[in-house]
Parts: sequence; C-alpha cells; structure tokens
Amino acid sequence: MAIEGALQDVSLADICQLLGMGGKTGCLSITDRSNFGYIYFEKGRVIYASVLNRKDRLGELLVRNHAITRKDLSTAVERQSETKGKKLGELLVEIDALSEEVLQRYIQVQIEEAVYHLFAWNQGSFHFDTGQMPDEDGIYLVSIPPEALLMEGARRVDEWSQVEKKIPSFDIVFQLDKHPDESDDDVDLTKAQNKVLPFIDGVRTVHEIMDEAGLVEFETGKALYGLIQAGYVSRSGERSTTEETGGDEALQQHLNVGIAFYRSGMLEDAAREFEQALALEPEQARANFMMGLIAVRRGQLEDALGHFGSMPPGASNAYSVHRNTALTLELLGRYDDALAALDEALVTKPTDAAVHLSRAIIHIKRGDIPLALDALRLYRTSPSVKKPSPQYYAYTVLAAGVSSDLDYAVAVGREGLGHYPDSGPILVNTGQVLERRGEVEAAAALYKRATQANPPLPQAHKNLGDHAYAHGDQEGARAQYEKAVKLAPRLGDDVYLRLGTLAYQGNDRDVAVLLWRRALDLNPNNQAVQANLEMLQGE
Repeated sequence: MAIEGALQDVSLADICQLLGMGGKTGCLSITDRSNFGYIYFEKGRVIYASVLNRKDRLGELLVRNHAITRKDLSTAVERQSETKGKKLGELLVEIDALSEEVLQRYIQVQIEEAVYHLFAWNQGSFHFDTGQMPDEDGIYLVSIPPEALLMEGARRVDEWSQVEKKIPSFDIVFQLDKHPDESDDDVDLTKAQNKVLPFIDGVRTVHEIMDEAGLVEFETGKALYGLIQAGYVSRSGERSTTEETGGDEALQQHLNVGIAFYRSGMLEDAAREFEQALALEPEQARANFMMGLIAVRRGQLEDALGHFGSMPPGASNAYSVHRNTALTLELLGRYDDALAALDEALVTKPTDAAVHLSRAIIHIKRGDIPLALDALRLYRTSPSVKKPSPQYYAYTVLAAGVSSDLDYAVAVGREGLGHYPDSGPILVNTGQVLERRGEVEAAAALYKRATQANPPLPQAHKNLGDHAYAHGDQEGARAQYEKAVKLAPRLGDDVYLRLGTLAYQGNDRDVAVLLWRRALDLNPNNQAVQANLEMLQGE
C-alpha cells in the first residue's frame, strides 16, 4: 500500500523514522515544485538517495576533498563515455586514482548529503511505493540506519534556518569590518571560515565568495554566519545578475539557473545554462567567467583560458579573473605567464598579500628559490597579514631547506607548528629538514604526527617507510609504504620500487614484478626498476 502526503503536514525526517521503525522496503519520492528527489529503503535501512540532476556529485565530492585530482576525474569521465556500463567510481579505482575503501567512504558521504539536502524541503509532497528498488546500473548501494541520519539532518535544518535570517540571498555583498587576528580575543576560526575570509572585500557577492573558496552553499553560509555573529563581517550591499544582463530576462534566467546548479556541484547542468547564455551574448562576463571555473575544475585548462580571455575589457581586468587565470597558467606549467597574471592582480588589488604567496609558490615550482624567498618575505611583512597561513610556513620551510638554510627552515617550521600543530605539510617539511640535519628520531616523530592529520598525508607514511627501511625494519617499511599508496596510488615510482624490492626479498617474485611494473608506469625512465626486471628475466 502506498504512503503519500504533504511535507507541510509532516516532516521528511518523521517519515524516514516511520519507515525505518517499520522495516519498510521501497522508494520514497519527494517533490518540491520543480525539484525531485528520492530515498530508497531496504528493511528499514537507507540504501540509496539522490536529487534530480546530481549524478556528477560523487566526482566533485572526491575532488573537493582532495581524494582525487581534477585530472583523474577528467580521465575517468572520458573513459566512462567510451565504456558502457562502467561506474565512475570503478574507473577511478581502475586507474589507481583512489582505493576501493576511500571510494566506499565517499559514496556513503554522497548519499548522506543527498538525504540532508532533502531534509531541508518543507513544502511539496511525498509518495512511498512499497517494494520498489533502484536500478543498480551505474550506482552504488549502501546500508545506513535512518537514526544515524536524523540527528545530523535535524541539526543542519536548524542551523540553516538561522543562517537564512542573516543571509537571505547569495547576491548579498559583505565587507570585513575587523580581521579576527586584530581581536583581543583568542579567535579559533573554522576551516571554512579561514577559506572565505580572504574573499570578503565589500565587492564579491556570497556567490562569488563561495566560488573562490571552493565550498558548497551550506559550508559558505555557516562560515559567514559565524563571522557576522562575531562582529567581524557586515552587509554592505546586494548585487544580482540583473545589472549584468541589461534586463534581458532570458539571459538573466540562464545565469541564475546556471549559478544555482554550480553552487550545488551540478557542473554539467551549470555548463549547459551558461552555454545557452553565451549563445545569446558571446562576451557575457559572468557566463564566460563561470565557464572558465568549470573548465578548470574539469581539467580543461586551455578552454578555461579561452573563456577568461573572452570577457569584455572591463570585466577581464577584475581581480578574480587575474587570480584564476594565474592559477590556470600555473597548472599548465606556464609559470612566466602565471606571474604576469599575478602582477595584474596586484595592480588591481595592491594590498592583497595572498598574491605574494602565490608568486612564491610559482617561483618554487620553477626552481627560483631566491625569488621565492623574497616573495615569502613580502607576504610575511605585509600589514594585512596578522598571522601567516599554514601554506606560508610549509612553503617557507621547503624553500629555506632547498637553499640549505636549515636552521632558518627549522625555526620557521617550529613557529608554524606553534600556530598550526596539526598541519600535515608543515610537519612533513619540517621533518625532512630535521632529517637532513641528522635529527632522524625527531623527524620521525613529526612524520607520525602528520599521519594523524586530517586528511592524513601519504608523504608522511612514505617518509616513515624510508626511515624503517634504512634501519632494516622491513615489515615496518612495508606497512608504511602500503598505507602511503593506499592514500595516494600515484604517489611516486620510488615507493613501488621499494615495495617491489621488499616483495623480492620475501621470495614473492610475482608481486615484485607487478610492483616494479607499476613503478615503470609512473616513470618509464627509472633505470633501477628496469635493471631489476632485466635481472629477473635473466634468472
């Protein structure tokens, strides 16, 4: 017998609790105006959930949490279009972009996020069809007790109702009244607040802050709400897409819908709307900028440059365009061009110390350590920098270490760990410098701390493996190397070389060959691996 009703009369959380307690199997469909979602139950447990047009969210979720790279996702999507019936997650595992364990964890997160999104709907209708099960083609199933979702879902709904009172529209512009570092209180900002803070400038809308910070709607709203409540941020105005379209309703609708899709992580749908906007006005600034951001996230870097370059002169000189253009050029390895774009950004916003930090990172990548250290000093001495970022400390330790100023590198690392004791990159980089100074045990202690960071650093496990290997602890080395490649399957050919050697020493020749061949896949020029494989062929 079907169960149906209106969300105005009974909450979705209550419905899910009822279905869970009754051990029901079937599909709960939810409709809110033009939105549609569904939750599947099996014997009272949630096995799948989704919201209309959110099929690509798993890949985006993995990228946002640094489980895979944008290039990995693009490769898997391309293979998926060529391979019928293959799931995106399966392809990501096949190309060694991530492990099956990590994939399963994020599949559950994806489904939980869909349920939380649906819990926020307070109008519309629901309908439960007993016995209906999902088509398993292309999807993954889980098994989650509803009570595990109800408490978190209720918390989010309550929090968002408060956030909406301060942020009723994402077209609002906020300004920074006082930096938290200037406060007399010991302010402990959240990770999301640290991400949005640099972009609150009295010019960007909440939409633009969210895009720049790489967060989703809930994270952005919650972060801003906390800053507003603490008195650091206040509303300075509102800017919608209306002024960008000259009153063209069709163009404005495509922009608004596209931005809504982008905010939800639905990149294919967002791209379709922006493409339709560009069909109406090829040089439309917002549509080109958003298409550029989407192209970067897909790994289509040349396309991104094309969109940023297609904006009209006034819009293309905006700070955010220069910064994103610089990032795209950096990812392409065009370091000189990236530095030129950062110069333009600095002209637009001379007081932005973050530009100096970005310049330093590019100088390190191009191997110009003196210029990198100069840029890092400019960042550190900028009046706007009250407490340097974790990135500053990690890269300064790296640059100073490369320049053989080991004492300075360690001093900066220790200062950074005083501010950010759980920063994996600072821990690992400082540990590597200590190791060069001969303080091996102290270095190992920092590596161990880095393995407990969130997210844990694969390089920390790799370094601990090297430490164990050097001391003849083969089992300890193998365990750490396996943890490293489980977190980052493409970490480096040297890890697979060592793992192969350990397997060979344990008389497991087949595994040794497999691991050495994987090392060659990552670096075909690894002569040590080639010699080992030739040795085996000669035996």
